[in-house]
Amino acid sequence: MEIEALSQDRRDEFLDFCRKHRADIDDSFLYEEDLAEFELSEENPTYVAVNAQGTVIAAASLILNDYNRRGRKGRFRIFQADTADQGIYQELLQAILPHTAGLDKLNLFVPAVNTRETKNMLAAGFAIERYSFLLVRDEETVPDFSLPAGYEIKSFRPGSDEAVWCEVRNAGFAKLKGSETPATPEMVTEMISGKDYIANGLLILYHNGQAVGIVRGADDDYEDSPIMNIGPLAVLPEYQGKGLGRILLRAALRFAKDNAYTRTILCVNAENERANSLYIGEGFKQAESAACFAYDLTAKENE
Repeated sequence: MEIEALSQDRRDEFLDFCRKHRADIDDSFLYEEDLAEFELSEENPTYVAVNAQGTVIAAASLILNDYNRRGRKGRFRIFQADTADQGIYQELLQAILPHTAGLDKLNLFVPAVNTRETKNMLAAGFAIERYSFLLVRDEETVPDFSLPAGYEIKSFRPGSDEAVWCEVRNAGFAKLKGSETPATPEMVTEMISGKDYIANGLLILYHNGQAVGIVRGADDDYEDSPIMNIGPLAVLPEYQGKGLGRILLRAALRFAKDNAYTRTILCVNAENERANSLYIGEGFKQAESAACFAYDLTAKENE
């Protein structure tokens, strides 16, 4: 077996390897549109393990875009092997590490049901940092909501509201694990240019003309069926605890129903008990859970 940097000649084989395993791992960055846009670059350091027959049997691919660099955290697109040999993970990790200058940690999500991969990550030196729940709502009934005096909900205006969206999102998520890194207007522009964008699917809550909350509905699929993905949902810290998150959630559910989505889906950090309680109370049920693994690069530097 040999570990080698991914070459253009093996790009298609690597993408097929990703397709083979995406049903068993976190597939957040393994959708077809993501794979179609994958390029060999400094933002995507990728290594593969090749057996004696010349076949790719393992792969590690790291996402190092501007967002990850600013947050000092690398996110694995895939870190997977076809073999039970845990040594392959160590070798792939060692190949990746020279690309991590300026980072504090590497992250990877592993579905809780994947006990084999959990053992592999622990053996490779990763630790569980937190858990995340995937919640699904199948109820057709959408609860009513009313806006308090002085409040209104408006649709996001492309080309005008990118900075406003970031201000609310960044303030609301400043202390949320995994989302602390500020989003930029450029990221919002890219977001609304994606294939999952739904016209008028981004909503902004205003109080006396000031943006105080946001929520997004995006096209997605789950269990091979269309579904609307809700998130981010954020409220300015000084406006939290007033029931505004529930109003935004219900507004998103009403938008989903108006656009013929019979199911909605969202993710929530397990330790975010207030948000989790809100979603469960609004008819969502836990469908999956995943562990966020972290590889502490600062600890390795100090050894």
